[in-house]
Amino acid sequence: LGGCFQSIVPLPANMRTSTSLKVRLPVLIFALQIVMLVLYSLFVTYDDNANAKMQNNETNPMENSMYRDYPYFADVQVMIFVGFGCLLAFYRFYGFSGIVFTFLTAAFSIQWAILIQGFFQFYDNGKIHIGIINLLNAEFACAVVLISYCAVLGKTSPVQLLVMSLLEIPFFAVTEWAVLKYIRINDAGGTILIHLFACYFGLGVTFVLYRPSLNNGHVKEMTSYNSDILCVLGTLFLWVFWPSFNSALTIKGDDQHRAILHTFIGLCSSTMTAFALTAMFNKRGKLTMADIQNVTLAGGVTVGASVDMMISPVAAYALGIMGCTACFFGYKYLTPFMARRLRIQDQCGIHNLHGLTGLISSMAGICAILLATEEIYGPSMYQIFSHRAPPEQALFQFAAIFATIAASAVGGLLTGWVMSLKCMAAPSDEDCFDDELFLDVPSDFDTGKSIIPMNITKDHHHIHYPM
Repeated sequence: LGGCFQSIVPLPANMRTSTSLKVRLPVLIFALQIVMLVLYSLFVTYDDNANAKMQNNETNPMENSMYRDYPYFADVQVMIFVGFGCLLAFYRFYGFSGIVFTFLTAAFSIQWAILIQGFFQFYDNGKIHIGIINLLNAEFACAVVLISYCAVLGKTSPVQLLVMSLLEIPFFAVTEWAVLKYIRINDAGGTILIHLFACYFGLGVTFVLYRPSLNNGHVKEMTSYNSDILCVLGTLFLWVFWPSFNSALTIKGDDQHRAILHTFIGLCSSTMTAFALTAMFNKRGKLTMADIQNVTLAGGVTVGASVDMMISPVAAYALGIMGCTACFFGYKYLTPFMARRLRIQDQCGIHNLHGLTGLISSMAGICAILLATEEIYGPSMYQIFSHRAPPEQALFQFAAIFATIAASAVGGLLTGWVMSLKCMAAPSDEDCFDDELFLDVPSDFDTGKSIIPMNITKDHHHIHYPM
């Protein structure tokens, strides 16, 4: 890493080599793959449902866990690779990178999470026993990385993103293991361990990677008609499959049934609220694409902490409205404030969609726990709240919130420092939000050189320019 600390003398654009991937990316990827090959060969084997030796003439193939878990795995797979990929392609000159870097980051994060989570959750007799459930858990870990990535979208290289994945997955796995084993919380929709962790980890990273010159926008930080259409498609994929995301790891039966119902109701109410708010606060009384692309999803996060509880459908509806409202005003006022005053450039507003809504969801979950009685739940109360009595459980939920935020923020700061090293091929301020820096682009690619950077104004995560 000696070269990481060497200063780089600025060169003309046509002579710059500091961001070349020709050596760095292949070396890093092949090194990671060699490590994976060694670790998989030493520690990974099949679980009982995938092991032929564990089957016999009395085995009923239809009772295999694959039939129970694969539909949820497939749904979350679509969210990760298609939903996130399209959602992050909203920049006019960064569409290739938004999709391709998501693809690369997700592919590595999942295989790495299978190992790291395996050591903490599925390790037995010297082996990690894997089945579909491992892949599903790894996809949730991957979602954590992709949410954090949103905070630094357009300002990082693929080398930096792989390093972020390499470090964030262990931080997440350790936090997840400690919270689930020792604090033992109810968090069916992953509000605390996925959304809050990912949010504050990403904010820690972007705090370290702060770029003062980008506070007033960048000439290429803009959208186009086609890029916004692609982004809305990503939103729709996430919206449609979010009930599977929130219900995949809940207790099968009525708990999972409620999780699907609450998520869908919350998403519907947040979507309706988003359309109302964006028209109300638009100076010309029109709909803003940035709101439709992001704020509509807030209900899926807000119901997460209480998604499997007996909160009632109307509570899910109210949570969707509350989450959407907080998310909308967070984009409008809090994101610019954080960039100007707190040195936190939250590129896609993850603090609004995952942080604020995650905190609301966590508080709603605590209220739902405190209100739980046998009259409401019947005998199943002791299955849903199996760790301890509801009043005591509520205190542990509070502890988990603070512990998760603290662990993720510290991990993000440390990871951001590593990502800031000179050898990470970070783009210069001038080269941010530009596909040409790391990708071969077709001949009809619009370089944006004719754009005049004047009167730049921020509107949520988009930059608008006078025509």
